[in-house]
Amino acid sequence: MKQMVIASTNQGKISEIRAAFQGLPVEIHSLAEFGTIPEVEETGKTFAENALLKARYYVEHTGMACLADDSGLEVDALAGAPGVYSARFAGDAASDEKNNQKLLAALYGIPEAQRSARFRCVLAFLDADEAVITADGTCEGRILEAPRGKGGFGYDPLFYMPKLDATLSEISITEKNAVSHRGQALKVMAKKLAEYFAQEEA
Repeated sequence: MKQMVIASTNQGKISEIRAAFQGLPVEIHSLAEFGTIPEVEETGKTFAENALLKARYYVEHTGMACLADDSGLEVDALAGAPGVYSARFAGDAASDEKNNQKLLAALYGIPEAQRSARFRCVLAFLDADEAVITADGTCEGRILEAPRGKGGFGYDPLFYMPKLDATLSEISITEKNAVSHRGQALKVMAKKLAEYFAQEEA
């Protein structure tokens, strides 16, 4: 059984990953199990750079294989912002609520047709022997003028998907994994990891 740490203490994210990796010979750990590890500085200019940077950092600090992701929201009316700054859009220690408030303020007065956006996710798996596997995914939608739903996290309450007639906060984890940017990336990653683990056993 492969021991893998997820480069996050976000229980919502970890639950999504556990659900996506059911059936893989892997035991998933949260960073919270390792005490206080200083947060890595995300200096990358792209999601891919940040994901790999985080994976490498936490492999060094835990001695375990690590799965890291960098993901964020790209809003067309804001020229792709907040992008890699999505988690800290309203400041370094900003809450989801503060980030959502800033996004709504930035889009104030923008008509519905011009509020198109996408979530983008890049996953990076780094084994203790430096083997690297990456996967990415996107999810298209638009930004509402007010939050809807009680589930999910981050910008989920504002991210509306017309084909579902729902925000990402109004659907189950299973439904979200089937359509979300992270869900798309996790499907690709699960397939690649299954092949990787099979090769390791051989």
